[in-house]
Formats: sequence, structure tokens, C-alpha cells
Amino acid sequence: MVQAYILIQTEVGKASTVADVISRISGVVRAEDVTGPYDVIARAEAATVDELGRLVVAEVQRVPGITRTLTCPVVHL
Repeated sequence: MVQAYILIQTEVGKASTVADVISRISGVVRAEDVTGPYDVIARAEAATVDELGRLVVAEVQRVPGITRTLTCPVVHL
């Protein structure tokens, strides 16, 4: 299982709506609007790195109101 945090910047006033839409995407464990340089942080998981990449590019990044994402894979050192 591959897990990652997705840091998301949104258009002004769209964070809550974006978090709500993202939280319903299969593979997204949790999505919340936050303060700071990013507007939404989501935790996602998939069976492989390729599946995680497809989740981010094909589904998360297509949500209206998103301007930029940064994906941070979870590592266990």
C-alpha cells in the first residue's frame, strides 16, 4: 500500500468545497481545509505508485477550484 499527503492550493473561497469533493474520491482517506500556504490537505492511498499517480492526476487535479497540488509520499525509514 502506497500512501501520500496531497497539499492543495485553491482559488480564493473554494477550500471548503474542494475538500468536500476530494473527500468523496475513492482512494482519498481524508481531506480537510487548513490555514497556511496550502488550503486543503488530503491523505490518499493506493496499491501502487502508478495507481496513486493516476488518482492524483486523473481525479484530484481535475476538481474545479484547484490551482496547484504537491504530492508528498509517506515513507517508513
